[in-house]
Amino acid sequence: FPGRFGWGYDGVDLFAPTRLYGRPDAMRRFVDRAHAQGIAVILDVVYNHLGPDGNYLGCYSDTYTTDRYDNEWGDAINFDGPGSGPVRTFFLANAAYWIDEFHLDGLRLDATQQIFDRSSPHILAELRRAVARAARGRATIVVGENEPQDVRLLRPLDAGGHGLDALWNDDFHHSAMVALTGRNEAYYRDHRGVPQEFVSALKHGFLYQGQWYTWQQQTRGTPTFGLPPAAFVTFLQNHDQIANSGSGRRGHTLAAPGCWRAMTALMLLGPGTPMLFQGQEFAASAPFLYFADHTPELAAQVAAGRAAFLKQFPSLNSPAMQAHLAPPHEEATFVRCKLDHGERERHRPVLDLHRELLRLRREDPVLRNRRPGGLDGAVLGDEAFVLRFFGGDGDDRLLLVNLGHDLPLLPMPEPLLAPPAGRAWATVWTSEDAAYGGDGTPPLTDGPGSWTLPGHAALLLAARTTHGIEPPEGKHG
Repeated sequence: FPGRFGWGYDGVDLFAPTRLYGRPDAMRRFVDRAHAQGIAVILDVVYNHLGPDGNYLGCYSDTYTTDRYDNEWGDAINFDGPGSGPVRTFFLANAAYWIDEFHLDGLRLDATQQIFDRSSPHILAELRRAVARAARGRATIVVGENEPQDVRLLRPLDAGGHGLDALWNDDFHHSAMVALTGRNEAYYRDHRGVPQEFVSALKHGFLYQGQWYTWQQQTRGTPTFGLPPAAFVTFLQNHDQIANSGSGRRGHTLAAPGCWRAMTALMLLGPGTPMLFQGQEFAASAPFLYFADHTPELAAQVAAGRAAFLKQFPSLNSPAMQAHLAPPHEEATFVRCKLDHGERERHRPVLDLHRELLRLRREDPVLRNRRPGGLDGAVLGDEAFVLRFFGGDGDDRLLLVNLGHDLPLLPMPEPLLAPPAGRAWATVWTSEDAAYGGDGTPPLTDGPGSWTLPGHAALLLAARTTHGIEPPEGKHG
């Protein structure tokens, strides 16, 4: 991409790692080093438009792009019109190139709703096959961003789908941010952040699967039934959403600390595939703003366009807030966004929270068995809910989440709260542990048949055997 800094989404030479990070062999060494540590590397690729400054494909042919479709960022790529054959070959070769030449483990496809193709097979289906061939037997993953939530991208190739492995779940993010901040402006307006949304999101993936979506004045989404939970990427932050806050503030600075820890537990222990944004795991203090270095004339246009985009948020539509927006083309904007890796130690409780949750996700025999139909959930209060993970033979787990005040539960007419026969619930993890910066958790049980869910907290319970434990006298029936 052009310029001295940028997000990388205005690509102009799709076969070259940016010079800003080193030469191609440096990237190969990076991938090899990651693999030696057991880390897969997935590249975020942009196949929906080309950068406005420095792209030269149009010098060779005017059929690389088309005006047949409206594209949010410029001319759409010509995947299905006259002369599209070589264009398809170019992009398929590019996808294969990264897998073959750099041994990458997969791709993340940016804004697939802006990849237009009315031909058959669809370019995305062909891309998935190209990635698999280039891997030469290695496992690969292809993840898509798709705002309309079209699960055709996830259906198998032999069933008429595009064969992608996962899609980003914007619904989960939107509900979480509404619950954590109390704000549902602009594209958050169709999410209330209530417990039922989290129960449904973790059970079914997308919340909108064909219902009316008032923000867009049309229906949104497609049914997800039958898809594995891992096909839905859940997140609390990403580059777009943080930058769209105007100030670039990260989520942990906008939410109550206990609620942020509880929501982190929900994301990392839930059945979807969790995604952390850079520095989230240690509560990075650096903002993440929109930055792009362009020629002066184009830079002014980009800055104006960015400001106009953020006006959809009423809170950012005042002259005072518009004047406060960081200029994307200024180097100081870019520098402010750099991570301070020393915070990994200075914010060690946050890092430990993420490490322990990931350990539980990986090692707990019930939580790691993320199968369709493997959990159920129920609303317990205005801001509280329970998820039950079924382990078989009564080896179940409960995840209790309360984003509100302390909540007494008496009576408890909710069968998901009942322990399996011959077992009792025992708390095995709490987000309010002092090791994570919490304020401690009082005993969950107030007395026989009475619980109090602590406010701003998440608790994980396991069903333990009760051999040799007699029921309290006088409490039968």
